[in-house]
Amino acid sequence: MDFSKFLADDFEVKDWVNGAFRAVQQQQDAPSKVDAHAATLVMKLQLFIQEVNNAVEETSHQALQNMPRVLRDVEALKQEATFLKEQMILVKEDIKKFEEDTAQSMQVLVELDQVKSRMQLAAESLQEADKWSTLSADIEETFKTQDVSVISAKLTGMQNSLAMLVDTPDYSEKCVHLEALKNRLEAMASPQIVATFNAQSVDQAKVFVKVFTEIDRMPQLLAYYYKCHKVQLVTVWQDLCQSDLSLNRQLTELYDTLLGTWHSQLQWVMQVFKNPHEIVTVLLIQTLGALVPSIPVCLSTAMERAGQETKLNKLLELHDTTAHFARGLEVAMLPNLKEHNLVKVMELVEVVYGPYKPYQLRYGDLEEENVLIQISAVPLEHWEVIDCVQELSHSVNKLFSLASGAIDNCVKLTDGLAVCGLLRALKALFKKYVSDFTTTLQSIRKKCKLDEIPSDSLFQEDWTAFQNSIRIIATCGELLRQCGDFEQQLANRILSTAGKYLLDSYSPCSLSGFQDASSAEKKSSVKNPWQEYNYLLKETPSEYASLMETLHTLKEKGTSNHNLLSASRSALTHLNQLAHQLAFDSVFLRIKQQLLLISRMEGWSSAGIGETLTDDLPNFSLTPLEYISNIGQYIMSLPLHLEPFVTQEDSTLELALHAGKLPYPPEQGDELPELDNMADYWLGSIARATMQTYCEVILQIPELTLHSAKQLATDIDYLINVMDALGLQPSKTLQNIVTLLKTKPEDYRQTAKSLPRRLASTIATMRSVDY
Repeated sequence: MDFSKFLADDFEVKDWVNGAFRAVQQQQDAPSKVDAHAATLVMKLQLFIQEVNNAVEETSHQALQNMPRVLRDVEALKQEATFLKEQMILVKEDIKKFEEDTAQSMQVLVELDQVKSRMQLAAESLQEADKWSTLSADIEETFKTQDVSVISAKLTGMQNSLAMLVDTPDYSEKCVHLEALKNRLEAMASPQIVATFNAQSVDQAKVFVKVFTEIDRMPQLLAYYYKCHKVQLVTVWQDLCQSDLSLNRQLTELYDTLLGTWHSQLQWVMQVFKNPHEIVTVLLIQTLGALVPSIPVCLSTAMERAGQETKLNKLLELHDTTAHFARGLEVAMLPNLKEHNLVKVMELVEVVYGPYKPYQLRYGDLEEENVLIQISAVPLEHWEVIDCVQELSHSVNKLFSLASGAIDNCVKLTDGLAVCGLLRALKALFKKYVSDFTTTLQSIRKKCKLDEIPSDSLFQEDWTAFQNSIRIIATCGELLRQCGDFEQQLANRILSTAGKYLLDSYSPCSLSGFQDASSAEKKSSVKNPWQEYNYLLKETPSEYASLMETLHTLKEKGTSNHNLLSASRSALTHLNQLAHQLAFDSVFLRIKQQLLLISRMEGWSSAGIGETLTDDLPNFSLTPLEYISNIGQYIMSLPLHLEPFVTQEDSTLELALHAGKLPYPPEQGDELPELDNMADYWLGSIARATMQTYCEVILQIPELTLHSAKQLATDIDYLINVMDALGLQPSKTLQNIVTLLKTKPEDYRQTAKSLPRRLASTIATMRSVDY
């Protein structure tokens, strides 16, 4: 039996028992053998338990027997540790005594060593001082050899000797003499140096580097290097300026040459000088600064020659060429950015982008001038109304195309830093467009003669002006929709481009906190100067603070909750309101024309031919006059003309209709089911305008005869019936007027008690009723 399984960590009794019986169960007579096998297993387990008990008992007995011996060993070890401690104390006391006894002797040895060192130093100083005299006497002969290396070695020796003669009276004279000798060597070697750098000879250049390093004249050698290559590059630029190429092409050629020089010279300088990246960077800085004519002068000339409408595009074209060159240099530097002198790289960035700084600071004015010229070229005014309406519709995309182009220009030219100038330019653009749009609407009003009421009584229905007005309202809806989308796009672009300048630690309370955080962050990690260029912070801190505040607001409130173009959005909303007024007036003009005829009718106050015969006839024998019949038929036809424009699936028209407000709104307390349906809303507004105007002209009638009062009441009842047929509520004033007109003279005082006093008095005067 295998008892090792009992030691396993995952031992399971059931698994062991099943395994022990598995072999018996597979036999043919398994049932008869199971009991016997179980008894055998139990006996074996009992024997095994007994053996384990015996083993445990024997082990315990041995442990008890060994315990006294272990205790004796521990005691002995403790005594030995105590003895070792006492010996260590004695050794420590011996060392201390030895140090006390030999301290004076060691001090003497130290002093002797100091004296020896000073004597050696004095001897070397005397040797160096004596060497100055020797070298000074031999230097003239050495210069005659024309061997730069030998002369350099002599001068190095004289330099070392001079360091030992600092305290001598003629030290300054010797310094002047040594510098003169160095100048003499430099002048003698200058032709060879220039030839070496022009020929790009590595071996000879290394010799001069060694020589000039020994005589502490490396800056002078680098000056020769810069001058040699700078002259060549400046000559290339002057040749380009004298060619017939455009300035953009000239800059492209120059930048290609400079970029090629960067790569070729870096490979050569790495074999000759230390800090090769810094040296080539300085070469480009000095070259760009030495160009004649300078790039700023060329840019200024190009801007003066460009027309007003092309000035900004010309500037963007030139800046794009420079930005392409800058990206090429950035890509070349990035792999080894840590090896560069970042101060020099930032200086190079300033030199490359510096010529555009005056124009970047004036970007807002340039962009405003550009968009105003462009929007002025968009024609809105035409002889025919339909052409005006069509141009207004087409102008929307042109407007927002200009606005989107302005965002692109801002990003390209200023990397988003001129957001404040961009917002001013966009504000001017929308202001100009709204002004032109408003002028066109006024022109359309004049062409449709909406401000002139015809004096004749001829009634003609003409829905052309209303249809054109609805198209203008749809255009206003498109303006509002695109304005919302554009404002969102503007906020996103601002945050995605200029947002990198906004640090998490920025506080809008002060700009100083921002600058402190900026300097701390720059110390913590290596920055890429090409991405850190910020012309605005140094030149106009106040505008930079405004930019930071705008970015902070966008970041805190989100790009969907902002007021970047709130004034322009309000102006567009006002345009929509003007378009609504235009549409309303185009419909109401015909009604107003008929209503104004009432006060000019002569039959109200004079007895007609049949009036004496009809005074006693019932009211139903009277028929509405022509003016009110025309108005009633006109109002009944309104739904047919309104429905097609407000039920068609036009999201922009729906947006404009919900954003606009019509005159003559419902009175407070009235039910407003019409607001759910724009056709009902328009119909209700026109109906209220009709009833209010009707009431006003009625009250202007000086006198009414009995027959005229009945006729007027019949006319009003007809209009009220029309309103009821359309599901509209007649105005209270109109209902009160018809009530007072129908009231008999003897009942007038009693009826008028529950009605407005002024209205009752006016009607009483018209009817000549004693009130």
